[in-house]
Amino acid sequence: MQEEMRVVSQQSIAKNIFEIVLEGQITKEMTTPGQFVHIRVGNSSEFMLRRPISICEVDQSKHTLTCLYRADGKGTKALSQLKQGDTVDILAPLGHGFPVEAAGNTALLIGGGIGVPPLYELSKQLNARGVKTIHVLGFQSKEDMFYLEQFSALGETHIATVDGSFGTQGFVTDVINALPKMYDTFYTCGPIVMIKAIENALPDTPGFVSLEERMGCGIGACYACVCKADNEEGYVKICTDGPVFEKGALAL
Repeated sequence: MQEEMRVVSQQSIAKNIFEIVLEGQITKEMTTPGQFVHIRVGNSSEFMLRRPISICEVDQSKHTLTCLYRADGKGTKALSQLKQGDTVDILAPLGHGFPVEAAGNTALLIGGGIGVPPLYELSKQLNARGVKTIHVLGFQSKEDMFYLEQFSALGETHIATVDGSFGTQGFVTDVINALPKMYDTFYTCGPIVMIKAIENALPDTPGFVSLEERMGCGIGACYACVCKADNEEGYVKICTDGPVFEKGALAL
């Protein structure tokens, strides 16, 4: 579905990280955590391609969508300039999200950097189903960190920073290796190198991974976001076959 959504608010919440809240009826379709939206930044030819941004939170009662994104390119920097009352063209919801029914009694949620946002709506939905959630979030440093209070309100939350400025110094796998394995499944989103390390660290735990990938069309037509599958199917498209895949489904 496509809709012009209204900007309710926008603020900077960490280094180059922005939180934008949008309002529109399209939120009625946003029921599965882990899906994404494709945003058209402006009408000029400079920004012809949409920007894929994960869904952080949906409030069905207010018809609002919250997205967190890193403003590190011309398009996202232009997006960060939008103010309350502005409108933005949204194509959503896209992709396959996280299967909440597969969580078991306790779920481990692992996010790295800008891969953290989609885990928030996932944690909210898991909590609503009575699932206990444990969060492990990784950032480069304290100044890059965001949503600690929000995740802590939903369950046990651990932070890893590469420079050691907050929480555990190192990576999310350093935290995971120190945790008691009292969880039934894991869900993760972040860079491929992190996902590979997590799959190696949790060889006997079922899980689901969400990939970050640059996209062109977002609907499977341009083949700009293909990834090799770990089976005879050859390649999969992150935008339509994913972005969420079962652990081991991809040849990472």
